[in-house]
Amino acid sequence: MQHPDSWSWTRRSLLKTSVAGLLLLGSRLLLPSVAHARGLPDGELTFFNVHTNERLQVQYRDSEGRYDLTALDEVNHIMRCHHTGEVAAIDVRMLEHVNLVQKAVDSGGEIHVISGYRAPEYNAQLVKRSRRVAQHSLHVQGQALDFYIPGVTIREMRHAALKLQYGGVGVYPRAKFIHLDCGPFRFW
Repeated sequence: MQHPDSWSWTRRSLLKTSVAGLLLLGSRLLLPSVAHARGLPDGELTFFNVHTNERLQVQYRDSEGRYDLTALDEVNHIMRCHHTGEVAAIDVRMLEHVNLVQKAVDSGGEIHVISGYRAPEYNAQLVKRSRRVAQHSLHVQGQALDFYIPGVTIREMRHAALKLQYGGVGVYPRAKFIHLDCGPFRFW
């Protein structure tokens, strides 16, 4: 587990760093290509946590590409582990991925969060119950999100995500949600 002071330093550094600056460090760090940097959505998302019935409308990044520390803390809170209540840092690459997919499907609707961050002990319980849960899930690292957007089909979201060719894209049609993560590009 990361020491709180090191996370604080990382977050402060992040605020001083623009999206363009991150892209210069390596296009795979944030988005698959510099071309996407010019076409980034507005950095505004609306979440509804289906387990806690909480809502959050947040502007997590400004037009200059700077991340808002307070907004990121609010995102971390709404995407906390619903089983343990543990809050952890959600990777900004995950937020950008979700934002790109949401805007690609022309939806301003709420992102209904099924699973954001998962505490390691909760993930271990899920692994025991189902073969479909990864033992080393990116949820445990704050790098994955299971969600749906009312009024948008899973098929539409999957198509938009696959077109981006960024991160993991998983579809769970029976449960009616999509999984996105900021790991290597793959799909299932």
